[in-house]
Amino acid sequence: MVRIHVKAAAAEAEEQQFLYSCSCDSSIADLADAILEIYNLQAWIQALCVHVRQYLLTDAFRENCAGVADVLDRTLSEAGTYASKEQVLHQRFLSPHFLRDHIQTIEKEVKIAHSRGLPESNTQITTFTPELHKDVQLIWAGKELSRGKRLCDYIGGNEKTKITIKLKLGCCEDLENRMKMIYACS
Repeated sequence: MVRIHVKAAAAEAEEQQFLYSCSCDSSIADLADAILEIYNLQAWIQALCVHVRQYLLTDAFRENCAGVADVLDRTLSEAGTYASKEQVLHQRFLSPHFLRDHIQTIEKEVKIAHSRGLPESNTQITTFTPELHKDVQLIWAGKELSRGKRLCDYIGGNEKTKITIKLKLGCCEDLENRMKMIYACS
């Protein structure tokens, strides 16, 4: 399996990096869709963690419902750790399945906390639905990987290859808004 270190091309998205693996026979279109899905899920977890900690886990709630607040805080920490760029340092690949599980767990714990007195915030936590955009660009060795080709057209047939790909987003308003939410709240 080819090991791909994915980094966001935008300078403000330093946290947006992860490891992904695939066959060298994978099509670039499938690769781009899979990478974008993980990128979306990772960004959504980071935004949820910032939002819940900043707007929902107030000092008053922590004092009144310490047990519930601790569970919610632990859930956020686990999800944030799994979705962080630290996974790259530990050579761990991100899975869209586990990222979705973390999002569902956060949403479930927030609902439980609301039922036990967590104040409603001015902004809503919405259910995440990843959107795949065709205007994403994958850049490797200074070249854009073309959607009509396979990964092996660029790197050869060696399944043990390790590469770094930069993910460059086109005009994706939804993704840009999510990134603004993450970095505005930081």
